[in-house]
Amino acid sequence: MKAFLEYVAEDLLAKYGSNLSRTAIVFPNKRAALFLSEYLARKAGKPIWSPNYITISELFRKNSELQVADPIKLVCDLHRSFTSQTGIDETLDKFYGWGQLLITDFDDIDKNMADADQLFANISNLHELDDLSYLTEEQKEILAKFFSNFADDQQTELKKRFMKLWAKMGDIYHDFNSRLLEQGLVYEGALYRSVVESGDIDYEYDRYVFVGFNLLHKVEQQLFTMMKKEGRATFYWDFDRYYMPNKGARHQDNSAGHYIAQYLSDFPNELDTTRDEIYNNFTAKRNISIISASTENAQARFISSWLTDDSTDQKTRIADGHNTAIVLCNEGLLQSVIHCLPEDVHEVNITTGYPLIQAPAASLVSMLFELQTTGWSTQHECFRLKQIKAVLNHPYTKFITENATSLERKLSDERVYYASEDMLAFDEGTKMLFKHEDTLKGMLDWLCTIVQDVARNYEQQEGANEQGDPLIQETLFKIYTLLNRLNALVESGDLTIDLPTLQRLLIQLWSSASVPFHGEPINGIQIMGVLETRNLDFNHLLVLSCNEGNMPKGSSDTSFIPYSIRKAFGLTTIDHKVAIYSYYFHRLIQRAGDITFIYNNSTTDGQTAEMSRFILQLMVESPHDFSFYTLQSDMRMQKFMPKEIEKTEVIMEKLMKRFDIRKQTETPHSPLLTPSAINRYMRCPLNFYYYYVCGLSEDDETDDDRIDSRAFGNIFHEAVHMLYTRMTTQTNIITASAIGDLLKNGVDIERAVDAAIQKELFKNSRLSANFSFKQLNGLQIINREVIIHYVRQLLTNDKQLAPFSIVGLERDVTARFESENICTTIGGRVDRMDRIVETSEDGTKTERIRVIDYKTGSKQANRLDNVGAIFNADNLSKHNDYFLQALLYSCIISVSKDFNPSNLEVSPALLFIQHAAKEGYDPTLFFGKERINSVEQYRQEFGTLLRETVNTIFNKEEPFKPTADKQRCATCPYRLICK
Repeated sequence: MKAFLEYVAEDLLAKYGSNLSRTAIVFPNKRAALFLSEYLARKAGKPIWSPNYITISELFRKNSELQVADPIKLVCDLHRSFTSQTGIDETLDKFYGWGQLLITDFDDIDKNMADADQLFANISNLHELDDLSYLTEEQKEILAKFFSNFADDQQTELKKRFMKLWAKMGDIYHDFNSRLLEQGLVYEGALYRSVVESGDIDYEYDRYVFVGFNLLHKVEQQLFTMMKKEGRATFYWDFDRYYMPNKGARHQDNSAGHYIAQYLSDFPNELDTTRDEIYNNFTAKRNISIISASTENAQARFISSWLTDDSTDQKTRIADGHNTAIVLCNEGLLQSVIHCLPEDVHEVNITTGYPLIQAPAASLVSMLFELQTTGWSTQHECFRLKQIKAVLNHPYTKFITENATSLERKLSDERVYYASEDMLAFDEGTKMLFKHEDTLKGMLDWLCTIVQDVARNYEQQEGANEQGDPLIQETLFKIYTLLNRLNALVESGDLTIDLPTLQRLLIQLWSSASVPFHGEPINGIQIMGVLETRNLDFNHLLVLSCNEGNMPKGSSDTSFIPYSIRKAFGLTTIDHKVAIYSYYFHRLIQRAGDITFIYNNSTTDGQTAEMSRFILQLMVESPHDFSFYTLQSDMRMQKFMPKEIEKTEVIMEKLMKRFDIRKQTETPHSPLLTPSAINRYMRCPLNFYYYYVCGLSEDDETDDDRIDSRAFGNIFHEAVHMLYTRMTTQTNIITASAIGDLLKNGVDIERAVDAAIQKELFKNSRLSANFSFKQLNGLQIINREVIIHYVRQLLTNDKQLAPFSIVGLERDVTARFESENICTTIGGRVDRMDRIVETSEDGTKTERIRVIDYKTGSKQANRLDNVGAIFNADNLSKHNDYFLQALLYSCIISVSKDFNPSNLEVSPALLFIQHAAKEGYDPTLFFGKERINSVEQYRQEFGTLLRETVNTIFNKEEPFKPTADKQRCATCPYRLICK
């Protein structure tokens, strides 16, 4: 079928000949002009004088000396009018959001030429409705129903506020317009209204041809009428009889042709509406494919199959060029669509713009804002590490400084959670990046400088031999322009907001702005949004994401003017918007022969999972045939079953190099088998394999300055170690008086905790003389106080126990271990070994060594029944690892001539500091109800079971098996590897 614009071109040439230089073609948008120009050249078959193409917006602006102000300026001026008329001292940052809504309402009032005074009248008495003679009875009834809710005796606070604001809306409207006119500015609706009310039209051309309009605001209808009376306007309407109002038609409720039907009598069509080849195409029977997809990206991936489908004329779809269109009801699919085009497609024309918010330059500005707001610590007068690293790791930072990577590495290694401007001044680039700004003007100047610097250095580095990426250059220019405009508004005093509001404003600007693509519009497959399809016809159509909410566009219809009043005064309502989209939908497919709709049938990510109501309407009313398909991925759901890892020769060699003494010269690791390694194997052999054989250690690097449980425990251990080392400088005896002095003074305890915090959290091994706990943030100060409390609790317990001797603090305890499969060193580090004297009820004194491990966690270890329970793989949730560690160290120490030359009894102990305040607290471990006063009686059984376990670890016939307890997988760092 011929396109609508082809018929328009034929008619223009037939009526006005080849000289169209004095003709202006007026379109709703610019896109159609390019196609009409092509059709005119083709139909004429010879050189012609081309007409002038303008949009309806340009036509209005050409007839006014006023300038449309930018959106930010409009809200700033509206804010002044609002505060002056209402007396409400509302800040601009709080007003900004609904200031935009109010401007939209005022724009709608003027485009529909409503009487603002009557619309905003304070109708406190329903009898005032009798004077509204210009309203129809139906409109009066609508208003009466609405305002009856405000006339009852029960005046709620919401009703009072509404009526109070409503009474001032007219004053705000007039003051706002006056304020703008003084500056020679208007908003679009006010400009349109001023043009038609003045009636002063500058007819630059002999004739104006209006092509392809649908819904007309009253200002547009008035303009059309004025130009028609002057004999300068003609009209071309694009529609199909199928959806035009027809009392006898089955589909008479179709709203697509509702508005055009109203205008045909006042603005007659230049084309003959009885011509079936133009206006009766919709009922030509065709097959329409409807496809459901589970994700948005699945739709994009289908494009390649659709373009190269062997079941249709595949060459036509690709080779037909501009007659093939991919329409995006969700324009967020643009990037996915571009990447999914097949290699056969050599030419493509993209109508919809690249969303600015998706540009890396926009993310850089957002990160810089985060750096200056949440990333700035007023307390420390420094930047926080998390935001510093985000900026340094951004891909565009390399265009500012060459030292980004080395600076980031240095800060991470040294755990500099708070870095001053001086610390970050590695070079001129970092000095510029990490310059603190706390004023609106300073922030915008700083951002403009950085974006400008990135753009300049990008051209030098990337565009030295080539032109560089035009998209990157264009996005940088667009962002710089927006920032510069905001800066100008701040300088003029129009924009007075705080930094968080500026940040939100920028996000709004990024979201609404796009970078246009430029190319030859007539060549290649067309990729476009719904609005760009107006007036255009295609042979092959693929409509993506044709869901309810996208087609028609979902609209909350948020407004200060309630629906009832909008309807009564002829303003735009949600009904208008649905009818407009209905027209776009039906007009798009009325001449196409090859049509495919895809919709998302998934309810994730806010999707409704419903196809558009217009597709359903087609299925019910139209004579077309429909084929239904579902996009199926080649991927099939499968249950992941972790596999055993056989101990091959390669694996055994790596394992032995890691743990066997006989291989120690071949490995940088000390051949030490720790209780942690044994426990890791018992919990899950696969976990052991990934950690020790593959070397996949967990990354403990963090840019967060919070004290997590690991850091908390380390700080406590380090502080206790400092204090007890200090008390045992002269002798190993700890006395009650020495502990009492510490508790009484308290300063040494705090200094020890502060030193531990610096060492463990900030990786500073020496206590800085100018360090103060006031430099910590709130959570860190709370953690510091808790650790101090725990240290005091430990000292209080030990004071009751004193005197006692310290055998060792933070000492490595190891022993040679040989079995059938391994010869290694076994052991680890003990927090504390002390020698105490206990007096029994009969006065007998016994001396023993306690092997103590400090625990800062809240859960106390459950008692085990016997030694065998330690090695029970099915019972590892009861802190078996604590028992294994304590008993192993105790067994080694009990026979050690260095630690136990007197062959004293040795007992394992776990000191849970959170429970140490209980009266009679004893950290010694128990088996059942029996306290383990001496590990000697359990040595043989423990050694046998330990040997069996270790032999299993190094048995080449025993594979690394996954754990059977799925609860352990929940917190396992390797769960995504083994599934």
